[in-house]
Amino acid sequence: MSRSSLIVAALAAGLMALAPMIADARPGGGSSAGSRGSRTYSAPPATNTAPSTAAPMQRSMTEPSRPGMGSPQTAMPQTAARPGMFGGGFMSGLMGGIIGVGIGGLLFGHGLFGGGGFGGAGFLGLLLQIALIGGLVWLVLGFIRRRSPQPAMAGMSAGMARQMEDRPAFGGGGGGAPVSQPVNLTEADFQGFEKTLQGVNAAWSKQDLRGIQALCTPEMVQYFADDLADLASRGLRNETRDVKLDQGDLAEAWSENGRDYATVAMRFSLLDATFRVADNAVVEGSTTQRTSATETWTFVRSRGGQWLLSAVQQNG
Repeated sequence: MSRSSLIVAALAAGLMALAPMIADARPGGGSSAGSRGSRTYSAPPATNTAPSTAAPMQRSMTEPSRPGMGSPQTAMPQTAARPGMFGGGFMSGLMGGIIGVGIGGLLFGHGLFGGGGFGGAGFLGLLLQIALIGGLVWLVLGFIRRRSPQPAMAGMSAGMARQMEDRPAFGGGGGGAPVSQPVNLTEADFQGFEKTLQGVNAAWSKQDLRGIQALCTPEMVQYFADDLADLASRGLRNETRDVKLDQGDLAEAWSENGRDYATVAMRFSLLDATFRVADNAVVEGSTTQRTSATETWTFVRSRGGQWLLSAVQQNG
């Protein structure tokens, strides 16, 4: 192979190695990141703008929900002793001793407890027999009580049962999801989403973390800061300009835990270019040819507060 061919091959290999680092360098980095409350790991409904399923979260500070109500710390060990037939403790020892005496009497031909006389030994045997019979009666009654339904549970109405089942679990390890309710949005809300799309891209292009902080949740601010630092470490910077929303529609909107969420599918076009800081040369994208993207953005607000970007998901 000639020297020129080797140089061309080396340059091609270098570009191929660099391409994954700078492709989709716009805000979000071409990945899916953020949180959508209890629906973080549930795919948003498809819409006319984004008919394909949004990519699942690749980065999120929200942990996946865990099925089941218990935890390893509170579960009973496999080797834990089970209560005996007589409930364990003193009663178990007493009844075991009585049965042992009775079996011994039968084996040696003296009756169950040494005969029916009323001497000292016979009288003691009679008392032991009475205790045995009483213990057996107590055991049978206890068994019946355990098998019978408890009055409070048996009398609970079906409506009350449903309320108990629907009540969200208390604590972080529970199996119930927070109760969510639909949220009605206004035209002003959708206009705000479009402004946030443009504002995030403008702040990103200026590497203005304060501007990003005013529009995003702390989690998304952290992801954007990490992406900007990653580009800077490679001697690169990305600019997105003239962002225009071509089409958008609502995928879902709901309220949970005192916060409102809105997931919106957006198709937009923009000028997207990545520059080499050293000489300001364009290494990816274009400053003159527009490109388009379809993403699903989720916004969150406290009741009566401002909408903040909380997640970005890619659509194929």
